[in-house]
Amino acid sequence: MDTTATKKYTFKDFASDQEVRWCPGCDDYVILRSMQKALPEMGLKKEDVVFISGIGCSSRFPYYMNTYGMHSIHGRAPAIASGVKLANPELSVWVITGDGDSMAIGGNHFIHVLRRNLDLNIVLFNNEIYGLTKGQFSPTSLVGQKTKSSPYGNTQPPFLPGELAIGAHARFFARIGGNTPKEMTDIFIKSEKFKGTSLIEILQNCPIFNDGCFSEYTDKAVREDKQLFVEHGKPMIFGKERDKGLILNGLKLEVVTLGENGITESDLLVHDAEEKDPTLHQMLVRSEYPLVTGIIRSFPDITFEERVDELTARVKAGSNFTKTDDLFFSGETYEVK
Repeated sequence: MDTTATKKYTFKDFASDQEVRWCPGCDDYVILRSMQKALPEMGLKKEDVVFISGIGCSSRFPYYMNTYGMHSIHGRAPAIASGVKLANPELSVWVITGDGDSMAIGGNHFIHVLRRNLDLNIVLFNNEIYGLTKGQFSPTSLVGQKTKSSPYGNTQPPFLPGELAIGAHARFFARIGGNTPKEMTDIFIKSEKFKGTSLIEILQNCPIFNDGCFSEYTDKAVREDKQLFVEHGKPMIFGKERDKGLILNGLKLEVVTLGENGITESDLLVHDAEEKDPTLHQMLVRSEYPLVTGIIRSFPDITFEERVDELTARVKAGSNFTKTDDLFFSGETYEVK
């Protein structure tokens, strides 16, 4: 990709002339502005950026971006984005999706694009509800959650997007609250630089149909005490007083307090996002206290495109055919008169 931009962009250059239409108070506004602020820092040309969405509230996103894009069909955005990327590998391709779009009707496309490791980016808006269709439970809705389609309480255990993703061999997984634009912007920039499929789960509040779904973790009053924001190569410390941390006690993560029982910072786990073995990354994804945010996994690996190019070159090198006619007239042939 030619990353030499002809001009220095600002976030305004990536904002379209379309009226942004989401419900008042929705975190989608924060995500949109964070993306528009991140793109100028990526060193890309506008014409090299494509946003592909499926169906849902999040899927209005391409209309609001002054780039190329497509509002596609329910659950199929990864398939279309894969075609776009393979047709023009120089493009920066982004999939915009929701928890229902990606993990219900689009479940197969979601896991297989992660498995293949194409060089594209997926932004998953998770609000644990179907918002556009007016409040039915989704694959991430909690057991017991009362919705329009589960008035007596949801009976289906939810997916954890990160757990599902790592199980599908995702090489890059990040998670961030929908009300943290600075951290979100930085994660978008880093995910674009990652070579392979990056998945960013955003804990997005739906003020109409699932208000406060992540407030126990994301409210400003509790965020520092309930979230651990991990950074590669740094100790796993959290808390308003920066006095809490994580250690590994046998096969389980344990929260400890610095200064108690002789615990010092040197005793804490140091985050290694690039570790190939996903065991600890899965433990971090599953942790409820603290909820782990930031770039949890960023394991560099060969991409799908590189595998295909390598195979193509190897087959060509050993082939006796140099053009299509060579293939057509090879072996046994017969003529119909």
